[in-house]
Amino acid sequence: MSAADRVAVLNRLLKLTNRLLVPFAVHLEKRHRISVNEFRVLMLIGEHGQTAAHELATALGVNTMAVSRAVAALATRGLVAARVDPASRRRKSLTLTAEGEKMFGEMLPSTLKVADYLLDALGPGELGQLDRLVTTLTERLEAEDGQGRSLFLERTRPDSPAAGVKE
Repeated sequence: MSAADRVAVLNRLLKLTNRLLVPFAVHLEKRHRISVNEFRVLMLIGEHGQTAAHELATALGVNTMAVSRAVAALATRGLVAARVDPASRRRKSLTLTAEGEKMFGEMLPSTLKVADYLLDALGPGELGQLDRLVTTLTERLEAEDGQGRSLFLERTRPDSPAAGVKE
């Protein structure tokens, strides 16, 4: 695949990401007065029942500061509660409050509609293949070197030679 073809695939992936956010912006953001990160945090806590901020950051692929801001905003609105974990005093467990559970229940059907609309275009084998491909790409983006540095950021630095570039 040529360099131009690889750039075109990357642009289609970026477009896909942007298009996936449209229903959120149109149907949920204004109605629920919630940012994209707050929505994603609320939905993950709702899905897991209880989690910690660093686990959310890893699951969402965002930095801990973005999660902290989202959790703080949700806590201020009474949607999320943080409690010290009795098993590990340094860990704070995040759960939804009754109000947070209510909002999760209101937003889940819209989330499922987006997933169903998009993924119903694929057959069962294709859906499994897409899942494997997305997992492979995500793992590549999350890979670290021996010092814990992001290989993705290190190898895509503008002032360094491109690593693994194929023509």
